[in-house]
Parts: sequence; C-alpha cells; structure tokens
Amino acid sequence: MTDLKIRLAKILAEKSYKEGEFTLASGKKSEYYFDCRQTALHAEGSWLIGNLFFDMIKDMEAAGVGGMTLGADPLVSSVTVISHEKGRPLPGLLVRKQAKGHGTGQYVEGLANFKEGATVIMLEDVVTTGGSVLTAIERIEAAGLKVAAVCCVLDREEGGREKLESAGYALHSIFTRKELVEASRA
Repeated sequence: MTDLKIRLAKILAEKSYKEGEFTLASGKKSEYYFDCRQTALHAEGSWLIGNLFFDMIKDMEAAGVGGMTLGADPLVSSVTVISHEKGRPLPGLLVRKQAKGHGTGQYVEGLANFKEGATVIMLEDVVTTGGSVLTAIERIEAAGLKVAAVCCVLDREEGGREKLESAGYALHSIFTRKELVEASRA
C-alpha cells in the first residue's frame, strides 16, 4: 500500500469514520458511518483523494469526471485541479438530486465543458448498494454523455459493486472497509 493511501486512511479514520447506529441513504441500517465530506473538505485529505483518484483513472479513456452533488462535489473538484497540475486536464460535472427549478431546469451542471457523446468517469464517496450512482449515471446519459467507470473512496462491499457490474459499469475503489481499517492502523 502506498504512503498516500496510508496517510489518507489515517485522515479518513480520524475525520470520517464513525461507529454506532446509523441509517444510510440506501435505507439500510449500519453499525458504522463514513462521512467522506469531512476528509474531502480537509486540505490534505482533498489533495490525497485527488491524487489517488487521478492515479486510478489516468490511463482510462475519459474526457472528464462527474458525480452526484453534494458528496461528489469536493471529489470532482480535487480531481479536476490535480489533473490540470499533472498535465491531463479533466473537467468536471455535477449531477443534481433534483432538476434546477429555474433557468435551464437541468440536472447536470458543467456540460459546457464536454462535447456530445463524451465519456466521463463517475466519482463517489461511498458505494453501498450503488443506487445513488446509478441515478446519476442515468441523468448523465440522458444529457448525451457516456460513463466509462465508477470510482469511489470506499466500497462498503454490500452489493454495490455487483449491481454496478450487472448494469455494465466497473467499480474501482481506493479502499474497501477492510482495507481502510487495516491501512488506518499501519
């Protein structure tokens, strides 16, 4: 495991990982909660996530990155900045949970940075069942783009990978829960 992943694991464990009784966005009950935004909005955490995602996707065919607001907002921003620094600028887009109630009324923001039919990589903080990212993918595809893959900070290993793969999308994760716990103790 790289030094960057070990350092990110320590920040995630400190800022984002909580144990207790929680209800997840999927409606499932869980003994732990992972609030990646706390780490993704931390200066070093954002830099680490951006670098690790960029290393993960740098050889994939894609014109940019995107994700469902609000969880993916800092992830998309960190990757767009790091990609520019590394000489392979990847613009970003964000998918709204509800269509904008004024102006263009669209679900997807950032489309001006993409040509019709362009391919994007979806970024997610946590994948549990895969439902949220599949909703975002539907909206991106309805806007005329294609999705190459899904990348997440944490795969909870609760069926999301399988659901995404059955829909035709590969899931790449920085960590599984087990890997995160092990790395945070390294």
